[in-house]
Amino acid sequence: MLKSLSNCINYCNWCADACLDEPDVKKMVKCIRLDRACSYVCAATANILDTKYDNIQGLVDYCIQICEDCAKECEKHDTEHCRQCAKACRECADACRKYAA
Repeated sequence: MLKSLSNCINYCNWCADACLDEPDVKKMVKCIRLDRACSYVCAATANILDTKYDNIQGLVDYCIQICEDCAKECEKHDTEHCRQCAKACRECADACRKYAA
């Protein structure tokens, strides 16, 4: 799961940065905000997993939700960075579901 979280963090950060270079940045504001939030939540989840603390179900559930939200937003945009980010977010949400099961 840590690999999926790390991958999602990297793609979300890349996507947010690439969105800032798009010709119509105003159309990308929601995407940028979700990328940033998703990156932060994935990082927090990874950090808590590193502590071996076991009461993280709520955080894992939230991580799944924000990854799904970010993927849905990225899928609205026809850019390579958004496509790759959506894929990483979906993979991370799946890894979180498997961890929670």
